Amino acid sequence: MNFATFSSGGQTYYGAVASSGMIALSPHFPQWPTLYDAVAAGGLASLKEAAKVHDITHTDYAYEMVLPNAPRILCVGVNFPDRNAEYKDGSAQPRYMSLFPRFASGFTGHDRPLIRPPENHTLDYEGEVAIVIGKAGRRIRAEDAYDHIAALTLCNEGTIRDWVRHAKFNVTQGKNWDRSGAMGPWLVPFSDAAQLDEARIVTRVNGEVRQDDYLKRMMFPIREEIAYISTFMTLQPGDIIVTGTPTGAGARFDPPRYLKPGDTVEIEVEGIGILRNGVEDET
Repeated sequence: MNFATFSSGGQTYYGAVASSGMIALSPHFPQWPTLYDAVAAGGLASLKEAAKVHDITHTDYAYEMVLPNAPRILCVGVNFPDRNAEYKDGSAQPRYMSLFPRFASGFTGHDRPLIRPPENHTLDYEGEVAIVIGKAGRRIRAEDAYDHIAALTLCNEGTIRDWVRHAKFNVTQGKNWDRSGAMGPWLVPFSDAAQLDEARIVTRVNGEVRQDDYLKRMMFPIREEIAYISTFMTLQPGDIIVTGTPTGAGARFDPPRYLKPGDTVEIEVEGIGILRNGVEDET
């Protein structure tokens, strides 16, 4: 049973994804106004039980960013060996992972357009798996890390490339343009290590495979990401970690192949789903 945030008739809901529509569950859980609140309260099991006894409520709806009010989103950069080589600086594998924050306003939902701003047209794609923390923890051991995951989702960590070069040590500007990325379509409850350990991530642009790799090849595996991040901050339920993208982003082609209006980007991981977005210019 997967869970999504969606809008219909001018209202926003969260609920369970069914084969022919959505089962709105938010009206039945007023104590959890958003899906983020449900995750933070450890409520996914309750949502699953409720979905069994309620019927489909919406067949006409639009996906929203899956946790649109998530206050803390941390992204891991340059986390595949080929990705490190793309920089052509001769550097060895780094000792520590690169991290930067993103904010929920920078993401849209499944089947919604990524927005290319008028200031710069170097909009790029990055297909990634995102994990949602379900149990708080500080200084979590790597071997215990999976016990702290509530759910998985997909992320297109869309980036305005020229703007990540505006300062020597800062990528925040290029990573947080409104609706430049996407997250969803839904949350998949995490129950089996194989969901991550055997995961293959594929990114397609207009049907052409651009990224194709396995999460087990990450330089900093997800267990280590959780352990490292929880060393300096207490991870809280509802926190999101975007775990890293493989080689093949548009900026690394010669010449670069940035996204343009009319393009379609699909990110697929078996067992999680497909996150699909078009591209439009900001109006």
